[in-house]
Amino acid sequence: MHFFSRTKEFLSKMKKGTTITNASPASDSLDMKLYRGFVGSEYGFSGTMLKTFAIVIMLIDHAGASVVSSVLRHMSVSTSPDLYRQLKALYSLMRGVGRLAFPIFCFLIVEGFFHTRNRLRYARRLFLFALISEFPFDYCLKPSYIYWQKQNVYFTLLIGLLVIWMMDLLKERPCLQYLCLASGMMLARAMMTDYNYKGVFLIAVLYLLHEHRFYECAGGAAAIAWETWAPLSFILCFLYNGKRGRGLKYLFYCFYPGHLLILGTIRHYLLPLIFAR
Repeated sequence: MHFFSRTKEFLSKMKKGTTITNASPASDSLDMKLYRGFVGSEYGFSGTMLKTFAIVIMLIDHAGASVVSSVLRHMSVSTSPDLYRQLKALYSLMRGVGRLAFPIFCFLIVEGFFHTRNRLRYARRLFLFALISEFPFDYCLKPSYIYWQKQNVYFTLLIGLLVIWMMDLLKERPCLQYLCLASGMMLARAMMTDYNYKGVFLIAVLYLLHEHRFYECAGGAAAIAWETWAPLSFILCFLYNGKRGRGLKYLFYCFYPGHLLILGTIRHYLLPLIFAR
């Protein structure tokens, strides 16, 4: 019944090693590697490396969703079967690869929650960039410049952050944790944010399993299994070494609205000029 409290208790025992009996040194080493992942290792990926990979993958995804899809809809391309098939295959590949980006952002949101010095400032920053990014999101990816039927992914990440913040404050009240999670999922669904309630649920799963890296990544992969390709991103998350990397925080925040504006301009202005010739 009390899933949240039992999960935390189990992971706490794993951390203390009380669930391991008659374990050999080799099995102890394996369990510690599964528990910690690559945290503290000189190998693996830093936070900056994960973010860089995620934004490059996101760029590929959005280029497919905006530019390549616009080319596919153009009459001159539709009348060329071979070219259309090639572009259709390219579009599918770009969108498929792009599914790896969102789980990494969710993973890093949870990491940021546990390591930030000021959670309120963290939430404010997400909210600010959610507002800034809404027009670029619609401009690039939606049929009109103002499109109320879908909100950008920053809103999903913000709601997820607020949900796990409340869950963290209510550690001793599992029933209220259920309520917070359900409320956040319903809010994301009502706002029609990108990935909506499923994205909030993924963030909550990563938060609950955060103390054991293997379980966190396996649980995250299961929570996003409905999205083809996406579970593969947790291979990279498992390789996270716990290091922040180079301080490029605002570059990553600004990249989202910036690349959407550029792709939107290509879609709405450059492509019509090219096909008008």
